[in-house]
Amino acid sequence: MITKPKGCIDLYGHEAKVWKYVEQIVDSVMEKYHYGYIRTPLFESTELFHRGVGDSTDIVTKETYDFLDRGKREMTLRPEGTAGVVRSYLENKMYGEQNPVKVYYNGTMYRYERPQSGRDRELTQFGMEVLGSDDPMVDAEVISLAVQIYKLLGLKGIKVKINSLGDQESRMKYREELIQYFSPHINDFCEDCKERFSKNPLRILDCKVDQNNEILKKAPTTIEYLNEESKKRFSSVCEFLDLLQIDYEVDPKIVRGLDYYNHTVFEIEADIKGFGSNNVLGGGGRYNGLCETLGGPSTPAIGFASGIGRLVKALELENVELPIKEDIDLFLLYVSEDEKKYAAYLSQELRLAGFVVDTEYTSRSLKAQFKQADRLKAKYIAVLNEEDLNNYEIKIKNNQTKEEEVISLDAIIYYLDEKLVDEMGDDCSCSDCSINDHECSGDCHCHDD
Repeated sequence: MITKPKGCIDLYGHEAKVWKYVEQIVDSVMEKYHYGYIRTPLFESTELFHRGVGDSTDIVTKETYDFLDRGKREMTLRPEGTAGVVRSYLENKMYGEQNPVKVYYNGTMYRYERPQSGRDRELTQFGMEVLGSDDPMVDAEVISLAVQIYKLLGLKGIKVKINSLGDQESRMKYREELIQYFSPHINDFCEDCKERFSKNPLRILDCKVDQNNEILKKAPTTIEYLNEESKKRFSSVCEFLDLLQIDYEVDPKIVRGLDYYNHTVFEIEADIKGFGSNNVLGGGGRYNGLCETLGGPSTPAIGFASGIGRLVKALELENVELPIKEDIDLFLLYVSEDEKKYAAYLSQELRLAGFVVDTEYTSRSLKAQFKQADRLKAKYIAVLNEEDLNNYEIKIKNNQTKEEEVISLDAIIYYLDEKLVDEMGDDCSCSDCSINDHECSGDCHCHDD
């Protein structure tokens, strides 16, 4: 039997509904913050990620899926979203439009790493990018937006950790200090860190192998080497976070794992038992030089990304009850061939009217159909019989209270609409009601049809 590749998952059933709900919340929040959706190719030129992400990062040196296409061109399955978005921004000359350009994405990434809880080789990330503004207020907005998504999903133990790498001058000064600090001790580190030492010593700070090394723990911090302009900028970001009532902790150990970051870098953690040693839900930072690296004009930018798999795992561990629809509105039962044909017709009409309707497809007995309706958690059931249909009537049963009513076929849409809206009350599962925290009145997105 052929099985799925290691580090990949099949998504179906209840878990698929959880993922879809998370994506709906992301879409709704992004819309409120006026971020437009962007979709970039699943694979791009290998050069894009080597130049954009950085050839000293673990992603590029160890984790990318690289291949030659039939034209002998070097291609790579995208390992992250930012480089592709920036490439699209430059190629489509979005910088000629009104700035800033605010976009978000939700897509599959590929990294050849050791599969573990919340980390797969095929992973799905949502993220956002703001290009064309260097305002510290934008940094705070991006962090705030991410926090709002997590909180709206019901996570309680959210921690924001923030740091600054400073501008180019500050970063170069810090780099020189790290080289001087690590030089006498570099043989005490792993082989990867020895290589990072000559390419990008900041990457040593992000090493998972040597994270408990005392020399690493006592390394100089970035904040100590910020110039006055960078200090002022970082202070302004923190002031905006205070204004937006976002709780945060300044953590000078955060440098993030990609080469393109400068100034603000941050991570958002979930304080959840059983989540593992790495409890980071997502992170990001400012990358003011990436557009130039990829051949475009000087463009300030900042972004954030979060793995949906890890987010779903956090929701599960924190026992968050999501308002996910697990039932259906109506199940139609029948026996004869003529009743079957009418079931096909009526199902279609009711679905087009906006109801979730199912019926029988495997020629089961009427008793088995009742059991199927229960398995599908049908709110209402209707047994079609020729006598009622000839009278242009239908008998509908509330599958919870067991109350039955005979109504005109002409009235079935109005009947179900009235009953289901009354029952929904404040248990509406649509993202509009969830985000705005209001009691459903029947005029939300659930009832657009």
